[in-house]
Amino acid sequence: MDDIDWATIWQNLADFAVTYEAPLRIAGVVVGAILLRWVLLIAIHRVVDRVVHGVKKAQNVEHTTELTASPLHAVRVVQRTRTMGSVMRNLVTWAIVSVAFVLVLSELNFSVTALIASAGILGAALGFGAQSVVKDMLNGLFMVFEDQLGVGDVVDLGEAVGVVENVGVRVTQVRDVGGTLWFVRNGEILRVGNKSQGWARVIIDLPVPYTADVHAVEEVLLATAVDMSSDPVWKRKVLEPPEIWGIESISAEALVVRLVMKVRTADQWEIARELRLRLKLALDAMGVSLPALNRVVMDGLERPAGRKGSPRTKPVPLPDEESRS
Repeated sequence: MDDIDWATIWQNLADFAVTYEAPLRIAGVVVGAILLRWVLLIAIHRVVDRVVHGVKKAQNVEHTTELTASPLHAVRVVQRTRTMGSVMRNLVTWAIVSVAFVLVLSELNFSVTALIASAGILGAALGFGAQSVVKDMLNGLFMVFEDQLGVGDVVDLGEAVGVVENVGVRVTQVRDVGGTLWFVRNGEILRVGNKSQGWARVIIDLPVPYTADVHAVEEVLLATAVDMSSDPVWKRKVLEPPEIWGIESISAEALVVRLVMKVRTADQWEIARELRLRLKLALDAMGVSLPALNRVVMDGLERPAGRKGSPRTKPVPLPDEESRS
């Protein structure tokens, strides 16, 4: 230990630090940014998990999918928390990367302010191009803060219709029923049709033939829907007793009777399919066949003897009449 020249070692370290001062500072900025981002993402992840687990514990469920049968407020809290977590992760990443980039430029003796000020044309072009980015970010933040959509919602954004998989600062990802993942810029979203907020309504329009007893058919339809709403499998997904709204329309082929059921969101399609099956079986048991509504009626092609034509159509001239005229 006595042979070690500590003074020389410290002098060499000092010379190394002076020589590589700028690279060391840049490396420190990069490492510090990575560590800071990692710590903040872990903190956001823990907060989101704590809120989600708290809601699950309060509703006595183990999986998130079971929250579809929980009160509407609990479902919305989970969706909104996950959306806010996704947005916060994006904001943290963008902010740390931007600050680290500016610090690295300053360590390389680049004056960011002077660079933008001296390059007037470049600065104007960058400012004009950044307008769309700023618009996307602001619109995305407003959509999240106003609770217009959330992760897991079924939304209609115009051309993209499907389930929201991720809400970013600039882009929202929506997967449609065919499996296509749509990347929609937040600034281009002019309207949001959210099919997962609050409640939904299953609407079934059934054509009934004129020869059937409409009141008896309505009673059978309502009884079938009420029986389904009392089923333990579907009971927690139905919010209000089913209702018959009466005859919705009258056509040349049938009377259309409307049945409605208020249900929880994200379950309306599954409930509608099951309800249609049960209604079909109930009408079959009753002996009522559903008429087709795509029948085409052609008038004027054939005329009974002595008839001059239908008052709704123009008579079609026969070949012998055309030869005599």
